[in-house]
Amino acid sequence: MAQYMFLLFDSEEWYDNVTAEEWQQAMKLHGAFAEAVEKAGARILGGEALERSSTASTVKQREGAEPLVTDGPFIETKEALGGYYVIEARDLDQALELAKICPSGNVEVRPVMDTSMDSGPSV
Repeated sequence: MAQYMFLLFDSEEWYDNVTAEEWQQAMKLHGAFAEAVEKAGARILGGEALERSSTASTVKQREGAEPLVTDGPFIETKEALGGYYVIEARDLDQALELAKICPSGNVEVRPVMDTSMDSGPSV
């Protein structure tokens, strides 16, 4: 089994305008997603919802200078990273099938690097 990070992106407007009822419905959808992952023989190893992007801070490393800390996300965007899952799946194909049913506007799927290997990232 391999591990995959699901980065969940949604519209900033959704976070600005979501009602308590809509939030509860979204949480129910995520509960159903967790059940579907388990039924597929995969596992959720971790995950969390993130606070709004306006609460973010960015630390930019600068060669020869102190790191620069700024308020807010690094780039302006209409979509915000709203949460993540770490999924253990059979392979990338299974991870992509699970991402298709993940309740989020867009899901970026990235393999988690095996840092125990000597050769570094795969190319």
